[in-house]
Amino acid sequence: MVRNTRQRGAIRRAFQHADRPLSPAEVHAWARPEVKGLGIATVYRNIRALLDENWLVPVDLPGEPGRFELAGKPHHHHFRCENCHRVFDVECTFEPDDDTLPDGFTLNGHEVLLYGTCPDCNG
Repeated sequence: MVRNTRQRGAIRRAFQHADRPLSPAEVHAWARPEVKGLGIATVYRNIRALLDENWLVPVDLPGEPGRFELAGKPHHHHFRCENCHRVFDVECTFEPDDDTLPDGFTLNGHEVLLYGTCPDCNG
């Protein structure tokens, strides 16, 4: 049985309002003003439950702590700001054709991770 607690609601709203992949620390920072006394362990526990419910999916970046985002989004990629370390969704524009791959190769999928500076940090 899934309990819809104030904490769980605040954590869900953090992901909905951010609309980008969040780390548990970022979720904690977003949700703590809404739920005084919210602990980081509660954030981790609720993220695990939301993953089990398929409401969230993991976003794995090489050499980075785990982040999570809303499930069900169309195929997209991620951009990591090298200054503030936030991660953003980026629409996929890659459209492979027969000339993209070497002869005999078959494409089953792809992942792209972009690095740079976000608009907030470009100031």
